[in-house]
Amino acid sequence: MSLEEAHAQGRVLLRRDVGFNAVKVFSATMFADRGQLGEKVTAWISQNPQLKLVEIFVTQSSDASYHCIAITVFYREAPRA
Repeated sequence: MSLEEAHAQGRVLLRRDVGFNAVKVFSATMFADRGQLGEKVTAWISQNPQLKLVEIFVTQSSDASYHCIAITVFYREAPRA
């Protein structure tokens, strides 16, 4: 898959050479929470510099009443001793 195709699907592939071993999902349905979701993800990334980000995937789902945004972060975590 090309970088352009990945972006069109809401994906940002950061590292092709590293597999992931952990996932963190951020989601929000309320309007104000959806507006702050990017800042929450950015803060979490800043607080965890030891993690190697592999891919970020953004999805939206909705029905007649609610809209949900999810940002899924795939990352590699060092094995725990």
